[in-house]
Amino acid sequence: MRHTGRDTRRAGAIIAITLATTTGLTACGFGGGTDDGGGDGGTTLDLLVPSYSDATQGLWEDVIAGFEAENPEVAVNLQVESWDNLESVIATKIQGGQAPDIYNGGPFAGFAADELLYPVEDVTSDETYADFQDSFLTNAQVDGVTYGLPFIASARALFVNDALLEQAGAEVPTTWDELVESAKKVSALGGGVAGYGMPLGSEEAQAEAAVWLWGGGGTFGDAEEITIDTPENLAGAEFIQRMVTEGATQADAGSTDRTPLLDIFVQGKIGMQVGLPPTVGQIAENNPALEYSVHPIPTQDGSPFTLGVADHLMAFQNDGDKQEAIAAFFDYFYAADVYVPWVQAEGFLPTTKTGSDALGDEEALAPFLEVLPDAQFYPNANPKWSAADSAFKALFGQLATGKPAADVLAEIQAQVDAG
Repeated sequence: MRHTGRDTRRAGAIIAITLATTTGLTACGFGGGTDDGGGDGGTTLDLLVPSYSDATQGLWEDVIAGFEAENPEVAVNLQVESWDNLESVIATKIQGGQAPDIYNGGPFAGFAADELLYPVEDVTSDETYADFQDSFLTNAQVDGVTYGLPFIASARALFVNDALLEQAGAEVPTTWDELVESAKKVSALGGGVAGYGMPLGSEEAQAEAAVWLWGGGGTFGDAEEITIDTPENLAGAEFIQRMVTEGATQADAGSTDRTPLLDIFVQGKIGMQVGLPPTVGQIAENNPALEYSVHPIPTQDGSPFTLGVADHLMAFQNDGDKQEAIAAFFDYFYAADVYVPWVQAEGFLPTTKTGSDALGDEEALAPFLEVLPDAQFYPNANPKWSAADSAFKALFGQLATGKPAADVLAEIQAQVDAG
């Protein structure tokens, strides 16, 4: 995923494969479907997608082959682009009047504002639409209308080094107070071990901020207003400072990035850290002997919460005659026997209820699937979110230097308001 939650781009047997970095599998023009005429005067759908891994193109080609076998009157032409090229490609196609019929991307609000997209309910059956997790549908709406089909998801959960916690006599926490207590016990083991891995560096400060600010009842706002400098957010910011000042985290938390810190967790030197579904595969590949477990993220009062990230499929209103074919494709793709293997192969989580049910026996995924219905999201539909994202990355690490939390939030808010 390469939008506001680009972290998920980057599983062991449990998730099927370990995600590779984006490799830029770029097709020159549309390819991978049948002839441009759709066969016997049928319909041709142009599908533009990003490459999530080396497997992406082959996975889509398998889906298309299955769909065309069941719908011989419809041909699907596939174009795969790297995430680095995707936004420029879609912009060029739209400007040239050649928007794809179906597009896999992140942001959708701009297309909806320009009245380029079908409302999702116009291109799916009632059964398919009702199968999506409600929180993901809400995240895909503009003014109450759903314009993006939740495609693949990632969520956060607490990865726990069971051996370190047992050695320290610490319990798996569910609340903030329990987290501080357990993390301090692990840090006290010494030998370069840290209780909790707190990445406040520029790579993904906005995500670590969301974990703790939202876990205390805060929010970053909505499509209408970005709200950072609030009493609710202050509680989470002050908790982060408490973790740092009481020695519950690694040194230099303000400048530590998530990716190298997760590497240290995988090496067995951190007691607890918030991670992603692909972290399971990273452990399986790099330290399969690690004794670990995955749990819900501790919150202020112990209530369920996770930071969710989702990409979307969207349908452009290019030709009214294609609406039925688009709906047939979406209904085919989101059937659990087609959709779940695709999601597993790329190392993500399903956005559908039937998809979660199908993965119910996957022990390592259970904590992620459990919290998906309670997922909260960045306010992607707000045009000022990009400024907020940048402000968090530049300023939020100051919490670890002792700067008053209220001042840090005020600085971020000011940068957002300035655009």
